[in-house]
Amino acid sequence: MTQGAGQGPAARTTAAMPPFSGYAAAHPPMPGYTHAAPPPVQPVPPTQPGPPAPPAPEYGEYPEGYTPTARDLPVIGHRAPRDVPTVELTPLSAPQQQPLPAGRGPLYVVGDVHGYLDELHEALAAQGLIDAQGHWAAGNARLWFLGDFTDRGPDGVGVIDLVMRLSAEAAAAGGYCKALMGNHELLLIGAKRFADTPVNSGAGTASFQAAWLLNGGQRTDMERLEDHHLQWMSRLDAIAEEDGHLLVHSDTTAYLEFGDSIEDVNDAITEALQRNDPDEVWDLFRKFTKRFAFRDEEAGPMAVRELLHTYGGSRIVHGHSPIPYLLGEVGTEDADGEDSGTPLIDGPHLYADGLALAMDGGVTMAGKLLVVQLPLTG
Repeated sequence: MTQGAGQGPAARTTAAMPPFSGYAAAHPPMPGYTHAAPPPVQPVPPTQPGPPAPPAPEYGEYPEGYTPTARDLPVIGHRAPRDVPTVELTPLSAPQQQPLPAGRGPLYVVGDVHGYLDELHEALAAQGLIDAQGHWAAGNARLWFLGDFTDRGPDGVGVIDLVMRLSAEAAAAGGYCKALMGNHELLLIGAKRFADTPVNSGAGTASFQAAWLLNGGQRTDMERLEDHHLQWMSRLDAIAEEDGHLLVHSDTTAYLEFGDSIEDVNDAITEALQRNDPDEVWDLFRKFTKRFAFRDEEAGPMAVRELLHTYGGSRIVHGHSPIPYLLGEVGTEDADGEDSGTPLIDGPHLYADGLALAMDGGVTMAGKLLVVQLPLTG
């Protein structure tokens, strides 16, 4: 499907790109991203209680099927993932760099922003994608945002406005700027459209409004949200393929429930949003809030291969799950409010036999907002 105005491809000039790095096992780590497997963590035995759950906020309980990424989310050991593949697939060969079609510029991806507009400006400027005034400065480059523009951070609507403007400016310069649908876009759409309308959560009464507040929804964003923001978000694609990279927001296999091709998945989700049924939108939100499908050492790579086999590409690039959670390393705050143990994130995390690249640097937990050029080089 075609995204909103200003997001389609335009005429471009030729630009060279570096060769693809291949599997993690075949190449040494490069400064700026994680290449080795995460350090071992001790799984919690089934009979041993996990970390205490955070107290429920005053506006209600966590809805069924809803996974917040609050700072105190319990760390999950290396167990079987929540999503499992349905078929056993032949292992893929190592990703190979293909020559770019004439006129295509370099490819960049942006991880979860979550309302951190200033950090986004800094990260885009550091890659030469915008100038000091925040305008597109990258010519025929291609830029993909992986979703989750709002909630938790101070200026989610400002982030949406910037992405929409860069889409138009990039197209005028011969490049393009596009964005994927994240679970927080679904959450914000639902909160705006349906507010406190009860939805069928499977575990009692729930609502988008309650879920949005529980997950860091900012009232100033809701006050500034306009119809054109909602229309733009509602037309975002959920999945895309660029230069052998399968781009998705969530590290889940739920995409397989919506079609056997990229076009079918995107059309199915867009049509579901157009039907404006709160239970149907809630089901979308619930499915794309799942996480960790690729993290298990054995089942994870097989889950990635199933998605690649179905939709194409040689490597999945996703946001959604902060890299500290994927590594099993989440710190705690001391009495002064300082983070005492969250690992330093300098770049994306390559895992699942080199088939998955995680892009959520954990900006909401004193991490880093990641903007990276693909393919990675070593």
